[in-house]
Amino acid sequence: MQTQRQAALAGKITDAMNEVARQENIDPEVIRERVAKGTVAICANINHTNLVPRGVGEGLTTKTNANIGTSSAYPDPAPELKKLQAAIDAGVDAVMDLSTGNNIDASRRATIAHSTVMVGTVPIYQATVAAIKAHGKVTDMTKDDIFQVIEEQAKDGADFMTMHCGLTRQCLHNLINEGREMDIVSRGGSFISGWMLANGKENPFYEYFDEILDICARYDVTISLGDGCRPGCLADATDRTQIQELLNLGELTQRAWEKGVQVMVEGPGHVPYNQIATNMQLQKRICHGAPFYVLGPLVTDIAPGYDHITSAIGGTLAAVSGADFLCYVTPAEHLGLPDINDVREGVIAARIAGHAADVAKGIPSAVAQDLAMARARKKLDWDLQLKLAIDPVKATEYRKAKNKSTDEYCSMCGDYCAVRIIGEYLDKVKAEKKK
Repeated sequence: MQTQRQAALAGKITDAMNEVARQENIDPEVIRERVAKGTVAICANINHTNLVPRGVGEGLTTKTNANIGTSSAYPDPAPELKKLQAAIDAGVDAVMDLSTGNNIDASRRATIAHSTVMVGTVPIYQATVAAIKAHGKVTDMTKDDIFQVIEEQAKDGADFMTMHCGLTRQCLHNLINEGREMDIVSRGGSFISGWMLANGKENPFYEYFDEILDICARYDVTISLGDGCRPGCLADATDRTQIQELLNLGELTQRAWEKGVQVMVEGPGHVPYNQIATNMQLQKRICHGAPFYVLGPLVTDIAPGYDHITSAIGGTLAAVSGADFLCYVTPAEHLGLPDINDVREGVIAARIAGHAADVAKGIPSAVAQDLAMARARKKLDWDLQLKLAIDPVKATEYRKAKNKSTDEYCSMCGDYCAVRIIGEYLDKVKAEKKK
């Protein structure tokens, strides 16, 4: 069995490459070349049988991800499947099962079985839970505990896995000596850091990286190199700790490619608006153009309840500046586990950010969508406007709630509709010219 990368390097165009080319309206050979180069990843585990493959990376539309999964407070997988469907209905390209409560295996397997989009996981979460059950505490976690989970999740069909392989003892040294306002906010990063500090040893994800790659290659799992040192507030952005980890991820990217494993690199986090472009450019240079997967970035720390907006503001600039994959942030971020409505709002906000960036980058399909909407608005074609909307459900609800069914114009302007007035005038001008 060849991975997508190995096939691309051998000159073979796979079914998944053809599907991505069809979606993006790009020649399949261009997709193959970019997969071979490493600038495009097609996350498609051989055991995820109902997946419709999607591509992430150079020259492609910006993709979006939704995080779902159980917690210790909410261990039932059933609501998470409803969130999965809500995310897919809202147009998401991927979901991540971040389950940490009971029933982790059941949640992941059900998610993969029901998902037609890419599914990602974070093995350290389950490894930590397993270590606590087996040994009584996280700090007694063993290499075998970690590898057993990675293998199991790969067998189940996880398309990509976030692994915090670049968080080394040097990163922690930098963090302790330079200081941070919020230290480490990554859940996986905190587990690994605690283990390293308690045991005085190097990060096992870094130390045994080549063995992890062997597992990924067997199932064609894309490794998503996690940012365990991502800034959790604006004051910590772009510090030595974050940049040291990024330097490590650049090294690991090359090592993964050499093993035939596809790579995505994860990035911040909370970043001031004026630092976002620099962060994106640094990643692209240091990680050799590998697809960049960012959380937000959130451009302010003071908007709990509205962080889907703060992340969309940052996400647009990030995608314009080089990011390829936006992880949504919901209104519930920093406050609690998101419900179905939060999931939907988060997905739509991330999709708006990605689409706005695609327009700015001149992606033909994105430009065409906006032009089609403009022409539908000029014609006052409400059915077409609602069909073209990024969220037809919400647009339709607003249209029905705020207008009579017989209204030709919206209730904002009514009889004084600018589109109608200028349209009628210009129609007369055109008619006069034809005489």
